[in-house]
Amino acid sequence: MQMTGVHALLEIIVQFVFIWLAFTAIQGFHVERLFKRPPRTLPLAIVLLSTAVGYLCANFFLGILTAIGNLTYLVR
Repeated sequence: MQMTGVHALLEIIVQFVFIWLAFTAIQGFHVERLFKRPPRTLPLAIVLLSTAVGYLCANFFLGILTAIGNLTYLVR
């Protein structure tokens, strides 16, 4: 039962790390330069986009880790 809690905590940490990485990467593009007058909702759009990209990347990473962990069943 305790292993489930550790797994959940690991997933939450990985999700936040990938969202933070995506947010940092998207800020590096300087999207506001594409507009003469950037819309007021541009920061919100950047946060939502980084959340979506970070979530997808984290799920991919966690899926790869699960698949690697399940490779031991192939050998048995």
